[in-house]
Amino acid sequence: MKDTINENVVYLSIGTEKKLFNALGKAEANYYSKKVFNGLKNIFSLAGWDKENINNKFWNPLGEIIKPGDYVLIKPNWVSHENKSGNDLDCLVTNAHVIKNIIDFVIRATPARIVIGDAPVQGCDIRALFKKAGYEVLVEYYDNKNYPYIEWKDFRTKSSVKDNRISDSFLYNATDSILFNLGEESLLEPISKDYKNFRVTMYDPALMTEVHRPGKHLYSIARDAIEANVIINLPKLKTHKKAGISAAIKNFIGVNTNKDYLPHHRKGGSKKGGDCYAGNNIFKSIAELLLDLSNSCSGILSLFYSFGATFSYFIARATGEDNNLEGNWYGNDTIWRTCLDINRIIMYGKPDGTLAEDPQRKILTITDAIICGEGEGPLAPSPYPLGIVTMSMNQVAADYVHAYLMGYDWQKIHIIREGFEKIKYPLTNFGPEDVEINTNGNIIKQPWPPITWRPFLAPKGWRGHCEKLI
Repeated sequence: MKDTINENVVYLSIGTEKKLFNALGKAEANYYSKKVFNGLKNIFSLAGWDKENINNKFWNPLGEIIKPGDYVLIKPNWVSHENKSGNDLDCLVTNAHVIKNIIDFVIRATPARIVIGDAPVQGCDIRALFKKAGYEVLVEYYDNKNYPYIEWKDFRTKSSVKDNRISDSFLYNATDSILFNLGEESLLEPISKDYKNFRVTMYDPALMTEVHRPGKHLYSIARDAIEANVIINLPKLKTHKKAGISAAIKNFIGVNTNKDYLPHHRKGGSKKGGDCYAGNNIFKSIAELLLDLSNSCSGILSLFYSFGATFSYFIARATGEDNNLEGNWYGNDTIWRTCLDINRIIMYGKPDGTLAEDPQRKILTITDAIICGEGEGPLAPSPYPLGIVTMSMNQVAADYVHAYLMGYDWQKIHIIREGFEKIKYPLTNFGPEDVEINTNGNIIKQPWPPITWRPFLAPKGWRGHCEKLI
């Protein structure tokens, strides 16, 4: 499968309107949608896509990667319906204007089917998210335009919010999953002797011991992602407490239908072989135990254990410990392995649950870096208006550039550094030194100049450990 642009090139459209409103019903909607359109037009023109038609109504830039009759998955970031920092959703989820413009460009390429889907966190009220973020207006807009081949999906099989459906167009995909067993090829295999300590927040650890253990590493992936001919990845650029950054690579966590299958950290402090937190604090250890008990039961008993965990954590903080728990620090050596495994599946996965020798679909990443998230991302970010849209045919190259734009050292961020490794089912066929930036028609090779804006504020558990020294 030959790409129409080099995978090592990342395109930047700088100067996109930094002030965007989520609600498409506002009077400014057409104005801001046009600004996003111009940003996308810029990066498509930099790539030279359908350049002969760029100024007429027949312009079809995504026709370079989408063929008539293709099945296209659009994968935004719908992580949650609320920003726990108290800020709005602009820095939390993919902006509705970006999604709308991408859908319109995809429609021009005449695919047979378009699915827009993601798996938010368990506690996300997707009805509230769609209303607050302006996605509900998009659903109605395309319904009214009579596009029967457009589907909107919530990929979760588990939700802690009742009545999460918005309309009959929304499906839970419990029966629409494909199981992949990466076995010894999983990047989790080198640490799988600790499989009983694999954890993911809010989920019962018992199931994870059944799906991840030495020689067995199962992932439950939405069938839509594997049957698609083309995936358009639409992440929001923001910080991440566990992975350092959340963008092109991390966004594919959302094609999983069951988060019980996703090791995020390992129980215990670093002095005991875990990566939940640094050191070996007894009160944090008690908090972990109580969280396991809370996640293993329900009702009043679960609340009781949860309260006990919170109290133990409070005591740990009172004794001078940092606020890191649940793998929320730079020493997390688990989450990057899970993320890269998933990206390998997305690239090489076949509908029969095996991996092919060659990539099976085209993956285009267009990152919403207009209003980014800094600080305690991914669920409690603060807004950072960067005003940029990026595009790449390779997730690792994209995040290499994203780290640069954030003022971070890519070598200190496992999810990027390890993405360049030469392994079976590799994510890159080039080295980090080969990554180039194309902006305003200028190819910028490394070394790149220092950024001229303030670096992103890192999460507390990463602060002082991922920033680039100038």
